[in-house]
Amino acid sequence: MQGKTPLSRRSFLARSGALGCSLAAAPLLTPIALAAVPGEQRLVVIILRGAMDGLDLLRPVGEAGYAAMRPSLASGEAPLELDGFFALHPALDQLHPLWARGELAFAHAVSTPYRDKRSHFDGQDILESGAAALNGQRDGWLNRALGELPDTRLRTGFAVGREELLILAGEVPVSHWAPDAALALTPQSQLLLRHMYRDAPLFAASMDEAISLTGSLEGGAMVEDYSAARAAMMESIQGGSRNQGVAKIARFTAEQLLGETRIASFSINGWDTHANQKRALARALRELQSAILTLKQTLGPVWQQTTILAMTEFGRTARENGTGGTDHGTGGAMVMAGGAINGAKVYGQWPGLGELDLYQGRDLMATGDIRAYGGAALAGLFGLKASALETRVFPGLDMGDAPQIIA
Repeated sequence: MQGKTPLSRRSFLARSGALGCSLAAAPLLTPIALAAVPGEQRLVVIILRGAMDGLDLLRPVGEAGYAAMRPSLASGEAPLELDGFFALHPALDQLHPLWARGELAFAHAVSTPYRDKRSHFDGQDILESGAAALNGQRDGWLNRALGELPDTRLRTGFAVGREELLILAGEVPVSHWAPDAALALTPQSQLLLRHMYRDAPLFAASMDEAISLTGSLEGGAMVEDYSAARAAMMESIQGGSRNQGVAKIARFTAEQLLGETRIASFSINGWDTHANQKRALARALRELQSAILTLKQTLGPVWQQTTILAMTEFGRTARENGTGGTDHGTGGAMVMAGGAINGAKVYGQWPGLGELDLYQGRDLMATGDIRAYGGAALAGLFGLKASALETRVFPGLDMGDAPQIIA
């Protein structure tokens, strides 16, 4: 690959709009970024690519009208009791016991300052950069936070992944590692992509480069039924997080946290649930559950010094759509876990689901800035001052009402 311009995830996926926006939630590879800082506290940030439906994750069963807005999604297996008002999606049954131990918490009705356009690309960029708006910023809030800490060191070097996580990109050196996973495309899917772009030389060249990351095609048979190939490709993409081995990624992360590493980040895809959300969201939640429980098991006693923040770019519509799914929204939810958190709580101000309570009559109203939770973690774990958090780490953030999420 020497001598070629690297193919970025954004540029490749932006050229693939015909495949649907779920591609925007499926990174080519899932690298891990690592950094070593002084002290014994650990922070893991998991980016949930694709816009997780917070209203399905954390169901407001005490809200009048919730079930009527989601007649299909609210039916079926009963959710898991939390606090009398909110209940947890049943797919997180193995994670649920952490709530009683004070090692699991949530924030509801949270969002970045991003509004209205509801683009995965833009939403993820703002989430990971920590900026208040799209401004071309190409470094991440975790990297800027490292710049505020003394004696930050590069973790032992690993192979650099094809995709760099923006959240830890920047001037402060960190290590990257990518699992031995490839773009989850079958030979039929690869041929389909080439067929789609055969008359567009610029796109075809970029597609060839992307496919080359997965190895050469086997055989040369032409695909006659392109609709079937497209369906097969989308199925492989939707299951990409499984193929990339989330448990393996979490285990590797935990092993580094047992050494010098104190801050780590990786992503999980599969959260874009426009249709058949019951199946797709349950699958993604089980991936997240596996990641958190693998971290806990591997870390052992170090779990007590660990905080996990699982964040997504925005929420989804309050009402389900006609295909058993939900569309891009605004206010969402985040997951917090670990022995260091002040758990067994649902943080945030609940806005309600009445017609006048919804944002633009369609979305859960965001009443909290998700960046404040990242700031609260950095302050509680590593002692970062509010002045640094508000001006350099999260420009424009007001930490005045930041929640105390660290025990």
